[in-house]
Order: sequence, then structure tokens, then C-alpha cells
Amino acid sequence: MLNIPNMLTLVRALGVPLFLYLFLVAEQPLASFIVIALGALTDYLDGKVARALNQSTDFGAKFDPAVDRLYIAAVIIAFAIKDYLPWPLVIAIIARDLLLLLVVISQRLRGVAYIEVTFLGKAATFNLLYAFPFLLLQDLSVIGVWCYRAGWAFAIWGLTLYFYTGIQYLLRAVKPVKVKDK
Repeated sequence: MLNIPNMLTLVRALGVPLFLYLFLVAEQPLASFIVIALGALTDYLDGKVARALNQSTDFGAKFDPAVDRLYIAAVIIAFAIKDYLPWPLVIAIIARDLLLLLVVISQRLRGVAYIEVTFLGKAATFNLLYAFPFLLLQDLSVIGVWCYRAGWAFAIWGLTLYFYTGIQYLLRAVKPVKVKDK
């Protein structure tokens, strides 16, 4: 269970409270940037390492997306508190994740198979996780405008895919299971 990819995911999970402290309490934008940039990097690496070392596990397949949701929720709430993101957008993202969480819980209670994360779902998360470090640097005098534009470019793609895949997952979850006739 505790292999290299899962340790990378655990590091990302432990980075969440560190980011929140650095960003909201200590008000250290550069240190906050480093933490969320490392979080995005570990999200990229954990899957690559799992496949390269043949260390994919059921635990990792569930732990990684859960940490992604935690990471995204923590960052967007912190960004909204500091007026980097509008609250209605944050609420919509969190509502999407909570709805899908309820779907997953409902499926588990009914014994329905776990819905795998799709390529587009991974692309949505990738774009959001890469948007955050850029958005964090938007107040820098020299490169702030570029960071703002790059951050929103990633965010718009990520959000579009995030909501699109949310609908996909929801439709896949409510689709009736076909039983083969003998």
C-alpha cells in the first residue's frame, strides 16, 4: 500500500494544510507558490511512477482522486477568501464534487462497480492544478499579467472539462446496468 506513487500522493495531501497556513495565515505568496507547484508536480508524477514501476494499486486509484478533490477544494476556497476567484465559481466546483461523491457513495451501497477516472477527467484536474500556481503569482509586478492570463487559460480549460466530465460521470452512474441473457 505505501509505495512510491502513494507516498507522492500523501506528500500532496500533507501539502494542503501547509499551503493554507502559508497563504492565509503567514501570507507568504512565494512559499505558497512552491507548495502548490510541488502539489501539481506530484499529481503528475504519481501516476507516471505507478505505471513505470508497475506499482498501481486499488488504494492509489481511489486515494489519488480523493486527494485531488481535497487539494482543489482547499486552494479554491483559499483563493476565494483572498479574492483571487469568485465565490459562485468556487461553490459550483464544490457542488459538482459533492454531487459526484454522493453518486459514488450511492453506487458503493448498491454494490455497483467503481467508475474509473477518464482521460478527460485527468485533463480537467491537470489544468486546474496547473492554473493555481499561475493565479497565485498574478500580483507580481513584472510577470503578474502574464501569470494571470496563463492561470486563467489553464483554469478555463480545466473548468470546462471539469464540468463536462462531471456530467459524463453522472450519466455513467445513472445508466442502467445491462444484464446478459443466457
